[in-house]
Amino acid sequence: MARKLGGDEDLTGTTAKSLNKALDILIALGKVPEGMNLADIALIVKQPKTTAHRLLTTLEARHFVRYEAAERLWKIGIEAFVVGSAFLRNRDLVEIARPILSLLMADTGESASFYIEDEGEIVCLTQVETRHSMRVIARPGGRAKIHSSGSGKAILAHRTPAHVDEVIRRHGLPAATEKTLTTPHALRRSLEDVRSRGFAFDDEENALGIRCVAAPVFDHSGEVAGAISISGPSSRVTPDRLEQLGQRLRAAAVALTSAIGGAI
Repeated sequence: MARKLGGDEDLTGTTAKSLNKALDILIALGKVPEGMNLADIALIVKQPKTTAHRLLTTLEARHFVRYEAAERLWKIGIEAFVVGSAFLRNRDLVEIARPILSLLMADTGESASFYIEDEGEIVCLTQVETRHSMRVIARPGGRAKIHSSGSGKAILAHRTPAHVDEVIRRHGLPAATEKTLTTPHALRRSLEDVRSRGFAFDDEENALGIRCVAAPVFDHSGEVAGAISISGPSSRVTPDRLEQLGQRLRAAAVALTSAIGGAI
């Protein structure tokens, strides 16, 4: 007798096989952070490309996987992080990052956060809030535009030109404030500056009265894994502090990169 799934769908042999194939895809993509093409995925699940693509689009609709059109690669999605949060509370990127964020907050006096990229936006994984009554709060799971944030630019500066083009094509460059970079030329020039100095900042580009300084964190393959940042009111994060804060962010990002076994 078939068991019920959620009360409205029988766990038939066909359904169970499809579920197993989908899980095979998630496991495979989890082991290959740089992503896989459709042909390789089809080989892993031992299915025709059309069947593999159907499974992938189903997973994509629920954000378990994502498709990078510029690279024609499928990669693990943000929902895999959400479902795996129980494990993440024990030993993961968040667990490893929080002591470093705590030291960064104590050193700079501002809220410290860790962000990753998902589908051309940035997602906050964790934050250690400053003790100041006036502070910037970013909730885990909260999203922001990649082009108008310090963390976003720290990440985007270390992506391929094709990836940057795809982000612009998909999301555009909408203005959050009068200071937001809204042309591809201005954004690319800013990303060049980020690579040159080693850290990024947004000067009230995401919200008036708020500045953010960020630096990239790298994984074991040398690919950018995310960005560590501090954010605070412009009255405290003043232009004359940006260089000092930037160097402190770089040191914290190097520490986190080392802690997760990354390579710069």
